[in-house]
Amino acid sequence: MTAVGARVANAETGTEAQTVAGTVDRQLARPGEVVREHLRGLRDAAHATELHAEHLEQWGLELARRLRRGHRLLVAGNGGSAAEAQHLTAELVGRYRGDRQAFSAIALSAETSSLTALGNDYGYAQVFARQVQAHARSGDLLLLLSTSGSSENLLRAASAARDIGATSWALTGAGPNPLTEVADDAICLDAPSPHVQECQLAAIHALCEVFDGVVRGQEERRGTR
Repeated sequence: MTAVGARVANAETGTEAQTVAGTVDRQLARPGEVVREHLRGLRDAAHATELHAEHLEQWGLELARRLRRGHRLLVAGNGGSAAEAQHLTAELVGRYRGDRQAFSAIALSAETSSLTALGNDYGYAQVFARQVQAHARSGDLLLLLSTSGSSENLLRAASAARDIGATSWALTGAGPNPLTEVADDAICLDAPSPHVQECQLAAIHALCEVFDGVVRGQEERRGTR
């Protein structure tokens, strides 16, 4: 390492140390303040998400309408958003609250053999688009989860869905962003990335509340429960 590089590294280390020291000082001065600060940020983000309540409800109603007609939901995301994608599909294939019939939902990040093969053969930008081409049919839904709204593999997945005749929804951080420009519909959560991911989970559960309400109501009218 050069002398200049060493000075830069030392400066960066010094900045990190100051940040850590500042956090420790706050914890000592006011125990729990770091956690309370995070939760206050989450409260603000949840309030911003609540502004989209009617929009999320419409998504839940449309999701119920399509899946009950035999269509499929595909969900994609990277990192923490991939975990949320798997969470949602598990709720639909399994159950959210009470028991009900199973519905077709696939998280495109979950099948590691396909994911790594596609990344190796076609490049990571194509890992979701190729699966959309394989699994989606006209009338299906594709939900894209992203904090940035700029991931190339999600942008290409939206384009692939459009070519097939599937409808794409984007649930992202602050917008507008590239993904909102290519998706058929979008909800943008104006919050820092960690809180966007936390509110994605809340939004997913809200979709499930609406979805299950519709399905349970129709099952009860048919006397199948």
